[in-house]
Amino acid sequence: MSADTVDRTGGPEGTDGDDGACGADEAGGSTAARKREQRGWYFYDFACSVYSTSVLTVFLGPYLTSITKAAADADGFVHPLGVPVRAGSVFAYAVSISVVLAVLVMPLAGAVADRTGRKKPLLAVAAYLGSAATAGMFFLNGDRYLLGAGLLIVANASLSVSMALYNAYLPQIAGPEERDRVSSRGWAFGYTSGALVLVLNLVLYSGHESFGMSEGTAVRICLASAGVWWGAFTLIPLRRLRDRRVRREDVVAGRVGAGWRQLVATLKDMRRHPLTLSFLLAYLVYNDGIQTVISQASIYGSEELGLDQTTLITAILLVQVLAVAGALGLGRLAQRFGAKRIILCSLAAWTVTIGAGYFLPAGSPVWFYVLASAIGLVLGGSQALSRSLFSHLVPRGKEAEYFSAYEMSDRGTSWLGPLVFGLTYQLTGSYRDAIVSLVVFFAVGFMLLVRVPVRRAVEAAGNLVPREFRP
Repeated sequence: MSADTVDRTGGPEGTDGDDGACGADEAGGSTAARKREQRGWYFYDFACSVYSTSVLTVFLGPYLTSITKAAADADGFVHPLGVPVRAGSVFAYAVSISVVLAVLVMPLAGAVADRTGRKKPLLAVAAYLGSAATAGMFFLNGDRYLLGAGLLIVANASLSVSMALYNAYLPQIAGPEERDRVSSRGWAFGYTSGALVLVLNLVLYSGHESFGMSEGTAVRICLASAGVWWGAFTLIPLRRLRDRRVRREDVVAGRVGAGWRQLVATLKDMRRHPLTLSFLLAYLVYNDGIQTVISQASIYGSEELGLDQTTLITAILLVQVLAVAGALGLGRLAQRFGAKRIILCSLAAWTVTIGAGYFLPAGSPVWFYVLASAIGLVLGGSQALSRSLFSHLVPRGKEAEYFSAYEMSDRGTSWLGPLVFGLTYQLTGSYRDAIVSLVVFFAVGFMLLVRVPVRRAVEAAGNLVPREFRP
C-alpha cells in the first residue's frame, strides 16, 4: 500500500475500525455505519443547493445587474479599477473571477485533506465562510455593485472548495456498485431543498407588499436566507461524516508539501493517469456549459425575454422538481445502459435545448417553461452520473486532490463559460448571441467524452471495476 493510501476504516490499517462488525466492506467500516454516513452526506447537498438555486440561478443575477445599471454611466458602463465594463456583464465576470480564487485554493485544501485525513474541519471552514458571505447579501442595495460582486466571489469560491471536499467522501462512503445510486440521491436531496426554498421565496416575493416590504427588501431577504439555510443544515453532515486516519509520514508530507509546491505536485500526479485526465477534460468542458446556463438563465429571461421575477422563480422551481426525477431516473438508466452512454445522451439533449433557447420569443412565459422542463429532465442526471463516474477514475488516497480539479467546473463555479457569455454580450450587446455561444461547450465535451475508454480508465487508476459496469 502506497504512502498516499488513506485508511478507509477509521482505525489502524488491516482492521475493521470501531463502527461495529455488521458487514464491513471496501467502502470502509460496518454497513450500518456506512449507511449513516451516506445519509449525513446527502444533507450537505440539501444545505448548499439553496445557494446555487435561489442565489446564483434566480435572484442575484438580475438584482446585481439592476444595481450595476444604477451605478453605470450614460453609456451603460461601470468602471471598476478604471476598466470599462458593460453593466450587463458584471455578474458573469464576477462568477469567472471567483473561479480564479477557487483554482488557487482547492488543490491546496484537497492535498492537505488527503495527507492529514482531516476533511471535515476544512469542509466546515469553507461552508461557513460561504454561508456568511451569502447572508451578507442582505446589505446589497443602492448602487453597491462592488459589494455584491465581492460577496459573490467569496461565496462561489467557498462553495467550490467545500464541494471538492464533500465529493471526495463519495469513494470512502460508497462501494463501486452503489456510487451511481448514492451520488444521484445526493443530487436529489439538493434539488428537493432548492425547490422547497424556492416555494418559500415565491410566497415572500409575490406577496412582499402584503408583508409590508419593498421588492428589493424581499429579494435581499431571499438572498440572505439562503446563507442561513446553508449554515444551519451543514451541521448534519459535520456530525455524521468522519475523518479517516492516515499514516504519520502522510501527515508530515502534508505539512512539507503545503502551498504552491503541493499544487504543482497534484498537477504532475494527474499526468500519470492520462485516461482519468481525459475524462476530467471532457467534464470540465461540457459542465462549464451546464453551469453557465444555470447561472445566466435568469439574466437571459429577464433582460432578453422581458420576463418578470415571478415567472423566473416558477420556471426554476419547475427545473428543481423535474431535476429530482431526472437524477433518479437517469441513475436507473445508467445501471442498465452505462453511465457514459447516458451522459452522452444528456449532452445531445443539452445541445438541442440551448440551440432552441436562441429562438424563444420575448414575453412568452409558456415557451420559457418548456425550455425549463427540458433542462430539468437532463440537469440532475448528467451531473450526478458525471460525479459517480469520476469517482471510479480517482486513484485511492487522492480523492480530495482530484475532486478539487473536478470541482473547478461545478456548482456555478465554471469560469470559461461565463467569460465567453460575458464577452459575447460585451461585444454584441445581445443575450441571444451570448446564450447560443454556449452550444460549443456541449458539442466539444461530447466529442471528448466519446474518446474516453472508461473501463480501461478505471483499471488504470487501480480501482475495482464494478460487476455490472458498462463503459
